[in-house]
Amino acid sequence: MRELQNLMARVLDVAAVMIGASVASEIRFEDVVPRGVNEAFVLLAAAFALVIFPAFELYQSWRGRSKALLAGQVSLAWLVVQACALISMYSTMHHVDAVSRLWFAYWTAVAGGLLITWRILAHGVLSHVRRAGLNLHQVAIAGSASQCDEIVRRIAAEPGSGFRAGALYNTMPQTSPASASETTVCDTVEGFARYIREHDVHELWLALSLAEERTVVRLVTEFRNDLVNIRFIPDVRSLALFDTSSVIELLGVPAINLVASPLPASAQFKKAVFDRVFASLALVSLMPLLIGIAIAVKLSSPGPVFFKQRRKGADGRVFTIYKFRTMRVHKEAPGTVSQATRHDPRVTRIGAFLRRTSLDELPQFYNVLRGDMSVVGPRPHALEHDDLYQRVVTGYIHRYRIKPGITGWAQVNGFRGETDRLEKMEMRVAHDLYYLGHWSFWLDMRIIAATIIHGLVGRNAY
Repeated sequence: MRELQNLMARVLDVAAVMIGASVASEIRFEDVVPRGVNEAFVLLAAAFALVIFPAFELYQSWRGRSKALLAGQVSLAWLVVQACALISMYSTMHHVDAVSRLWFAYWTAVAGGLLITWRILAHGVLSHVRRAGLNLHQVAIAGSASQCDEIVRRIAAEPGSGFRAGALYNTMPQTSPASASETTVCDTVEGFARYIREHDVHELWLALSLAEERTVVRLVTEFRNDLVNIRFIPDVRSLALFDTSSVIELLGVPAINLVASPLPASAQFKKAVFDRVFASLALVSLMPLLIGIAIAVKLSSPGPVFFKQRRKGADGRVFTIYKFRTMRVHKEAPGTVSQATRHDPRVTRIGAFLRRTSLDELPQFYNVLRGDMSVVGPRPHALEHDDLYQRVVTGYIHRYRIKPGITGWAQVNGFRGETDRLEKMEMRVAHDLYYLGHWSFWLDMRIIAATIIHGLVGRNAY
């Protein structure tokens, strides 16, 4: 059955390549059949596809894996095929100049779309079949009660993946899994192995912690002579800083991020592009307001328009932050920074308004433009406060895994202004770490919207 599926997949891929070429010919030349050299190009690409696509695992099972990743893999494989065909046409036939570049572009786009579309449709059909209870893979899970429950919940949340939890081996029998009523629970390795063999289970998932090495070895040894797919899903919840630890590749070896930035490089790039665009538009559109505030600050009391202070940025790099000055010029004792308090005599009248409405923060769009800060992120604190709180607040320093922001999740939830009690800073840090662990572009949009709508006026800002 598996061989027939692979054969059908290859036939559909070749058909997609040829249909894409025909559609491109119809668009470019108003002729369904590719002309002369183009026809040879199509045959060459189809041949390369049959050879190269297996190397990109396009004919392996994608059950339970990301369809977006599949689409990306197909796109990459198809571009490699086209590159190889193009190089071959040039090096052996010397006819690449006779190929219409516009036709080639149409063909690449149409065929690539067809290759992705038929796979997505096929997965949609399979998903529907699996939801109906067919084409299922029984899974046996070994782990603690809580970890077993978590994986069973994930399986139930995606019925189209075709996995069904058949048996659980509870490594901590003193706690019963909540999913025990739906599956068979085994308290011994022997009983667990017997169930797997009697019910012909082909998937064994080891959801065990790194401290349970002996159990991992024992289970792998138990099934060394069985055709059972054994997959290790390490339980690193007690070690990982964030809820969603990610897997990366280092020197060709998979590695799990336990304590690292939870934002992948692609997310950081998108965030940086958005920051630069947003900051540029903000500075241009707010220029009249910025000039008006600068004049008001200059007239409010003797001293500079801008307040400058050293703060920590991403990975602990120190930068200079800019704000509109809101206090009268004064001197602090060496090594100390006094936070503004209610009715602080140092704050000017215009300064009190600026602090209450957060308009004093607007110059920080310049910091965003320079790349020191982000529009949304944990608010940076004075270096003296960093030295104090990182010793007494758990996880404080991890706020600097990403760039600090002009506004943040803690600020729109009311945790801004003076931190006269340790509990206030602990709550601020908790919200910052939640943001890091749950970041998304839409969460940033939500924070920006909340800042604009009701975040400009804060009871704790004075």
